[in-house]
Amino acid sequence: MTAHRIVFANEKGGTGKSTTAVHVAIALAYQGAKVACIDLDPRQRTLFRYLENRVETERRREIALPGARFAVYDGDQIDELDALAEEIAQGFDFLIFDTPGRDDPFARHVATTADTLVTPLNDSFVDFDLIGQVEGETFRVKKLSFYAELMWETRKKRGMKTLNEGRREMDWVVVRNRVQHVEAKNMRRLDGALQELSKRVGFRIAGGLSERVIFRELFPSGLTLLDKGHLGELGTSHLVARQELRGLVAGLNLPMPARAPAERELAAQD
Repeated sequence: MTAHRIVFANEKGGTGKSTTAVHVAIALAYQGAKVACIDLDPRQRTLFRYLENRVETERRREIALPGARFAVYDGDQIDELDALAEEIAQGFDFLIFDTPGRDDPFARHVATTADTLVTPLNDSFVDFDLIGQVEGETFRVKKLSFYAELMWETRKKRGMKTLNEGRREMDWVVVRNRVQHVEAKNMRRLDGALQELSKRVGFRIAGGLSERVIFRELFPSGLTLLDKGHLGELGTSHLVARQELRGLVAGLNLPMPARAPAERELAAQD
């Protein structure tokens, strides 16, 4: 069995990429999947540190939580990264890559191997500019950005491998994180631009996670919104955020293993 590869990639920082990656990893683990993760940002190590904190919380509280096998890659050779990926994902259902928020050769490489490519965006035209440029008056898409062209070429190359090697076709999903209660006209403009670009480039659009203080508060413990019973009393906003996470995982449409006895646990988190 080959692990389904999920690559979280965006050349902009501050889009909630690592937070989304961690929560998707734990959500999959709660559903009974075996999950491995590789952090490709050896300087910040956000995903690695989050999961490291989770292990420490398990040790300190003497509890067992669904989790993931994880590593950080700090080398400088593509073949070494491929060897690490092969080793860590052996016998696992999913392999998740968290990439740096900048142009990076290793991020580009793993994007070509992705079964599911996830690009989180903040819900604004500032972040939309990563994938496309719009006219200042009409807000119609006038051209693809360099990143969108790169991902388009990546999908084409992957398509050739799909035909020649029998691999899965890449599913590119743009996730709208940190959606704000913005003025309705601006929201319609952004919706229209995303829909137009998705038809031209071939990505799907999924709802993501809103900006919430709890995500920053959970990092030191490595806990997630799904760790019911270990978070203390939760407010309404936390329950809404958990619903957002469930919607995001469903929107990614990932192939879940049939064996998992815990498949219903994600739905039981409310």
